[in-house]
Amino acid sequence: MAFLVAIVVILIVIIRNLVIVPQAEAYILEHLGRYKTTWGAGLHIKIPFIERVAKRVSMKEQVLDFPPQPVITKDNVTMQIDSVVFCKVFDPQLYTYGVENPISGLQNLAATTLRNIIGEMELDQTLTGRDAINGRMQAVLDEATDPWGIKVTRVEIKNIQPPPEIEQIMTKQMRAERERRQTVLEAQAHQEAVVSRAEGDKKAKILAAEAERDSSIALAEGRAKSIRLVYEAEAEGLTAIKNAKADETVIRLKGLEALKDISNGRATKIFMPSDISQAVSTLGVIGEAMGIGNATPVDNSAEEHVHVLAADPCVTSETGAGGLDAAAATAVINAQVEHAAE
Repeated sequence: MAFLVAIVVILIVIIRNLVIVPQAEAYILEHLGRYKTTWGAGLHIKIPFIERVAKRVSMKEQVLDFPPQPVITKDNVTMQIDSVVFCKVFDPQLYTYGVENPISGLQNLAATTLRNIIGEMELDQTLTGRDAINGRMQAVLDEATDPWGIKVTRVEIKNIQPPPEIEQIMTKQMRAERERRQTVLEAQAHQEAVVSRAEGDKKAKILAAEAERDSSIALAEGRAKSIRLVYEAEAEGLTAIKNAKADETVIRLKGLEALKDISNGRATKIFMPSDISQAVSTLGVIGEAMGIGNATPVDNSAEEHVHVLAADPCVTSETGAGGLDAAAATAVINAQVEHAAE
């Protein structure tokens, strides 16, 4: 019976001295009051009554939100600044034996460091230089906490609360700055509108001038082409007459026929061909001109055969005087040719 009791006691002692260390934690083991080792995650056995776990240390990163600290800037402005420190333990032994209360020491060290840094800066620099303040605090705190086994990973200024009168002044400055920016933007917009309108007018005038120039060039080219076509048609008519091999007799006959048409009693002028005026026409012409003899009365009736000249397709309302003269000459020649063919 006593043997069973002894076995049960031994089992209870062994079980009570079995230590399971969780993940991300470390146990400081002391042997007769002196540091022996650091246990990591896993199962461990300690000697009863001789060894003990002195401290359980968390290896996780910790977030320390310290209360607002009153600080004074270089230009004697008192404000409240709230900071947040991110840190983790990298050496459990130093963390256990380095300082009595590491978190309290880190808090006081952060407050004094913040006062020193802000005391070297003016109000405007403090409000706009948070990154610089964070970097300097992290460097100072990390170096100071190395003997404590603490690694400061990051420092952030959570809030900066200036005095109420400073806030009013800052609000007025902000309002004035916004009004100034609004005025500048309105002036720039007006300037851009005026410049854009002037550039638009300039481009419109340039386009109008170019359009007028192109129109003048096209009109001149059309007139030149019209005149060229008229003269080409006249040249083709003369070439056709030349190719017909008309002798002098035919030419005279055509001339007499043309004279007949001209002197059909409707004309108010007298035409005298040079070849027949030498022989026959002298007396007749003089008698008709003087109103004696067998004068032919003017026939005002409609002519039986009226030759209507076809309109020249090359002549338009924009054709010049030279083109019109050339078209009229070509029309007369064509009429004579058609009449001779009849």
